[in-house]
Amino acid sequence: MGRYRWGRAVAGVALAAAAVGTVSGCGGNADASSAKKKPAAAAPSFAKAAARFEDQLAVECPSMEPDSCWDEMTALMKSARNLRKAMNSEKRGGAGFWTEAYALINKMEKGYAVGEDQGGGERFITNRPAIFGTAHDLSDWMDEHPVK
Repeated sequence: MGRYRWGRAVAGVALAAAAVGTVSGCGGNADASSAKKKPAAAAPSFAKAAARFEDQLAVECPSMEPDSCWDEMTALMKSARNLRKAMNSEKRGGAGFWTEAYALINKMEKGYAVGEDQGGGERFITNRPAIFGTAHDLSDWMDEHPVK
């Protein structure tokens, strides 16, 4: 019986010490907990992101051969992702306004997920239409649905 009481007493004191240490801030680096976190980068404005997307869309692939257009695909996808961020922060247009635009960017993402440029032209099974063709569809959609 004595061991049981002694064990409970020691456990109670240890628990109380842990609680006091946590509340008082002991046992941690004060600089680490109070360090200011870097703020998230602000989304680009929709007008700027749309202009960059259109500029990138005007860049043409140098060749129809596989792997000749991967850099252009990557740059276009980067601008499409920035455009999506701008659409996410855009307050004009309403809740369902961007649905079709998001679907088009998702289609571009699926083409890009292949991980390489599969070439162009009729002799290749290619992912270029999923990226470039859909990007042109997105550009047309933005022309038909101006942000008001």
